Amino acid sequence: MADKNVTKNRIAERRRRRIRGKVVGSPERPRMTVRKSLKNVFVQIIDDSSRMTLVGLASNSKAMQGVFEDDDNKTAKAKKVGKKIAELAKEKGIEQVVFDRSRCRYHGRVKAVAEGAREGGLTL
Repeated sequence: MADKNVTKNRIAERRRRRIRGKVVGSPERPRMTVRKSLKNVFVQIIDDSSRMTLVGLASNSKAMQGVFEDDDNKTAKAKKVGKKIAELAKEKGIEQVVFDRSRCRYHGRVKAVAEGAREGGLTL
């Protein structure tokens, strides 16, 4: 059973490296990266040229307290995180970002974050 998990992780790590080889953030268009755990979603907007995180947000952070409703599922929460990160990015003067899905496939919560960011006014 352990061999199967090792293989899945190797495939996911190769996917992450392949994507990061193509997706690079700049001061004009920083990189918005998404990471997910079993319960939470973590989003950062990063300028790769200066190696600085410009904006960061997680579904379990203080900024998101009181935003979620009791009947929200994880996908609905991810969409709200996307909207909030777009709001925070616009406050910093960021209009366009490059979307980095990392090792995750573009569906479910990762897709919901991207859609929420678009609804919030970011151009991906």
